[in-house]
Amino acid sequence: MTSTIAITGLGAVSAVGGDVPALSDALREGRCGIAPLTLFRYRGRSSVAAEVRATIAVPDALPVATLRRLSRPDRFAFAAASEACRDAGLDPALRRAAALTLGATTGGMFESEEVYRRRQAGEAQRFRLSRLLGTSLTTAASVVAQTLGIHGPQATVSTACSSSALAIALAADAIHRGRARVALAVGTDSLCRLTYAGFDALQALDPEPCRPFDAGRKGLSLGEGAGALVLEDAAHAHARGAKPRALLVGHAGGTDAHHVTAPHPDGAGAHAALRGALAAACLPADAIDYVNAHGSGTRQNDAVEVAVLRAVLGSRLARVPISSTKSQIGHTLGAAGALEAVVTVLALEGGVLPPTLGLREADPGFGQLDLVPTPGRRSPIGVAASSSYGFGGHNVTLILARGDGR
Repeated sequence: MTSTIAITGLGAVSAVGGDVPALSDALREGRCGIAPLTLFRYRGRSSVAAEVRATIAVPDALPVATLRRLSRPDRFAFAAASEACRDAGLDPALRRAAALTLGATTGGMFESEEVYRRRQAGEAQRFRLSRLLGTSLTTAASVVAQTLGIHGPQATVSTACSSSALAIALAADAIHRGRARVALAVGTDSLCRLTYAGFDALQALDPEPCRPFDAGRKGLSLGEGAGALVLEDAAHAHARGAKPRALLVGHAGGTDAHHVTAPHPDGAGAHAALRGALAAACLPADAIDYVNAHGSGTRQNDAVEVAVLRAVLGSRLARVPISSTKSQIGHTLGAAGALEAVVTVLALEGGVLPPTLGLREADPGFGQLDLVPTPGRRSPIGVAASSSYGFGGHNVTLILARGDGR
């Protein structure tokens, strides 16, 4: 018999604010964090992004030399992880034994680009090699572990845009297998020129804030930030008096094995992930009350996702609310799965469904859908699905339920 997984703490850094209350307020009010890009200059098809503009506190438990070389995703991860641990009430002893899983894609690439830019512009004839140490994907997990005193099993994974959804699944598996009673799952990523130029080269960026599922959608809007969730054995949470904010009742992955960037035309991997997550949760498809969609805003991805949902939910799909919060906080790549899991927990907990911003006219090829237009909707839900699809065909679906089990 496997453990029931309780989610007892949440943390978030996004373009709409530096913590979970700011994110919750923006979701409820239908505010958009996508605006002109200011982090670096870029001339191309698009110049908008969901950039983090909030001041992010730095950890005071690190040596000064280490603090100097922290990358943006390192700082985002620390802030979100710290908030999640505070929210869950994890004391030093609980943190020490906890597992840590983290998903990311580009690490401190922005800082490496800045070193190169300054040298090319003649702004810096000399630089410390230590400034490049934050480039590695593993530094964010190291910062979180060092500052919060986490000594349990640790893993950093990178499966493109499903990285932190996979990190959540791995954290749950660590609890199921008895490797830890408590686990911290984090996703973090920052904007950088490499990512921006890459998506622009694929003609995947919308010149304006993205409009997922809209008939006139032209692509995605890149974003940055971090999400963090504390997971623990539900019996362990109950014993220490921690109230579950939600339950992770099932998860699964599925790989397309089709193309480096394009999804399988039939959504084979995404379909396997959704079916597998429902099977792991021992729930029928009819149990799903809400879908927090991958909803990137590209023509191909949105079409495949709707086809997968229709294949699994059938005619009931027309009555199941679907929304894409990438329309508010952008596509945060490695952080997307964790941030969208946080959003889904908030929807389950508060009974308020976030909107799909910018939706003017749903793509008529999708048939009848409930895409939750602005400003969102108050609607109590019991079970929700959150899916993340990544380049290379890496797909993960999480099934979450209300913390009170109703």
